[in-house]
Amino acid sequence: MYHNPSSLEQDLWNNWINDKNSKNANELIHHYEYLVHFHVERMCIHLPKSINKEDIKSLGFIGLYDALKKFEPNRDLKFDTYASIRIRGSIIDGLRKEDWLPRSLRDKVKKVDQATQSLEQKYQRSPNPEEIAKYSGLTVEEVENTIKDSLFSNILSIEEKSKTDYVQETGIGYSIADDSSQSPESKILQKELEKELKEGIKELNEKEQLVISLFYFDELSLTEIGQVLELTTSRISQIHKKAIVKLRKTLNKLKYLSHVNGQ
Repeated sequence: MYHNPSSLEQDLWNNWINDKNSKNANELIHHYEYLVHFHVERMCIHLPKSINKEDIKSLGFIGLYDALKKFEPNRDLKFDTYASIRIRGSIIDGLRKEDWLPRSLRDKVKKVDQATQSLEQKYQRSPNPEEIAKYSGLTVEEVENTIKDSLFSNILSIEEKSKTDYVQETGIGYSIADDSSQSPESKILQKELEKELKEGIKELNEKEQLVISLFYFDELSLTEIGQVLELTTSRISQIHKKAIVKLRKTLNKLKYLSHVNGQ
């Protein structure tokens, strides 16, 4: 692994690598559960009080277990950093799927958003809580609490949009058609192209392979990859773009196949 683990930690990992049973998994989960508690406490600061912290912890442990299953000790990564990203991602995904904003809060968020947009157009600046309260018919306290409680919802939207935008901007996003909708010939061709893509990835240097793997297969953002590899986001972006130049020909073939199958 990327750092020098303690003898206990190394023993736990050796046990898991040699036998991926539930006992060895639980021992590692217990060893790293402090990461779940840390991120739950940090993230709950931004959540409405109506959200059950134990539910958030459950999402965090799902992320930790997912990290354990997917982590490859021979890769040049720190597990605690990788796991932290997985834990946080699992919590965010869970909150997004559960649609956790209460209806009453959702209505207030809508009022505050509408008031903010109207006042920004009127004054050509960001309105203060008092102005928003007067316009929306809410109290100043309600406006401030609504802004605070909806903050995490905005973060979820921003994080989801930022990655989608990046993939679209670089022109490298692609999807492979569902197997159930493909002809036998298309399936054979797809397998051949997937094999070609894997061979193309092997031609990349170690750092490029790692960035491509973390971005497309582990689905980390460039910022998260930077945290894992201890490099700046701009440096990760450079590595990523250089790798894509090498892979573009193969990726375009896959994109074309997806387009043909989707017709």
